[in-house]
Amino acid sequence: MLVTLEGIDGSGKTTVWEALHDAFPEAVFTHEPTDSWYGDAVNRSIDADDSDPIAELFLFTADHADHLSRVVEPALDDDELVISDRYSDSRYAYQGASLEGHIKRPMEYIRGIHQPFTRPPDATLYFDVDPQTGAERAGATNKMEHAGFLAAVQSNYEQLIEYEPERFVRIDATESPEHVIDAAERAIERLLD
Repeated sequence: MLVTLEGIDGSGKTTVWEALHDAFPEAVFTHEPTDSWYGDAVNRSIDADDSDPIAELFLFTADHADHLSRVVEPALDDDELVISDRYSDSRYAYQGASLEGHIKRPMEYIRGIHQPFTRPPDATLYFDVDPQTGAERAGATNKMEHAGFLAAVQSNYEQLIEYEPERFVRIDATESPEHVIDAAERAIERLLD
């Protein structure tokens, strides 16, 4: 089973992902961007204010394709539980916001690129927090962590949830970290049952 953790920057999903290591020690834990050279290129692009949004999309897509073939698919072939901090929905939501005004219907365009090769998640835990809180928590250290941009990203996530409501489990990320971690653990236990 592939379970992904999604939400805007500052939603606490990485904190939850780290805490889940104790609750599900047999799981394969992974994340995007990855630690590969593809992921390094993605991180350099995120840190550059002048990176081209279309070029950035394809860096993210290359990292995802490598992640899928190197980590996710082999683990799933071995019937392992895979828990990923960010996955394809991040691309749809974030790059969809980045490409707004550059191409028509950017989220549909990005989903179309991924559709032939990606492996959709079985379930997605969505950590819901307002963009202002997310930006404050994240520290607005790069172009993708500002409240205005995060509002567009959140809107894209809401659209993705509308497309596939049965896949998403919404978790109130404004609660205490302990409460959010507990909610995530319970959600995954229910999915495994």
